[in-house]
Amino acid sequence: MSSSHRVAPSGDQYEITAAGYRAVVTESGGALRVLEHGGRALVDGFGEDEMSAGGRGQLLMPWTNRIRDGRYSFGGRDHQLALTEPKRSHASHGLARWAAWTLEEHTANSVSLVYRVMAQSGYPWAVDLHVLYDLGADGLTVTQTATNLSGEPAPYACGAHPYLCVGDGIDHLELTLPAGTRTVADDRLIPVETVPVDAEHDFRTARVVGTTAFDEAYGDLSRTDGVATATLRDPGTGNGVALWVDERLPWLQVYSADDAAGRERRSLAVEPMTAPADAFNSGVDLVTLAPGGEAGDELSVTWGIQALLASDETD
Repeated sequence: MSSSHRVAPSGDQYEITAAGYRAVVTESGGALRVLEHGGRALVDGFGEDEMSAGGRGQLLMPWTNRIRDGRYSFGGRDHQLALTEPKRSHASHGLARWAAWTLEEHTANSVSLVYRVMAQSGYPWAVDLHVLYDLGADGLTVTQTATNLSGEPAPYACGAHPYLCVGDGIDHLELTLPAGTRTVADDRLIPVETVPVDAEHDFRTARVVGTTAFDEAYGDLSRTDGVATATLRDPGTGNGVALWVDERLPWLQVYSADDAAGRERRSLAVEPMTAPADAFNSGVDLVTLAPGGEAGDELSVTWGIQALLASDETD
């Protein structure tokens, strides 16, 4: 039976606008494909005729980053996930980033989508996932929620994968990253320790990125009123972009894509995360969702992105 029409690689497209901002969210993965302000791109996304590459704009649920060899133990049982990063033999970035999410509500300035992760090999829990994208004068606010529907506790972590951009390239941009620690990984990109930031990786005071390469998680985030904010700014124009996270997101994975041929150092992924890579094994900041219907069966986190203008430089 032939289809009567074609769809974009990322499925249906949901556009929202407000206060000079425009965003496009996709059916595939509930991903943020476009975010711009006054016509200036704030994220390095992907085209409507493309699928996401390098995790661009995707939601990472019910785990973030990598699970070593796709294996972990929880609740006295051993589990084996499919290896979705064959090059390093890991299970990568959760179970929802290629799924077709279902539209819940679409208004002029907001869109919400839902996806139910069914119990399956390697993750035998049913969990409802929900995302709300909302645009306003302060930019984009994203709320990611998970609700355990199972009769047993479920392991959980979440994050998102936006690539921030201010024009093309990052080497000349000033980065502020309010982090006191970072993870150190082995050659398979699995963290082996967390250490204080050294001189090369200390961006608590804004300075030019230069040749610094990033592919690690940053923690011990400094906060104002519970919010931690990372910024990228072009010192020549004063324009920039800021990403903020709430207290439920204690980690920022930062990735400069030096290993991505054709896309290296074009933009900087600053990924809100509840836990670093391999948390299902290390237990670092791993969330245990209570059985469905009990207190603690749900986790909701919020983060956002806003434009920085030359006139904001003293803010």
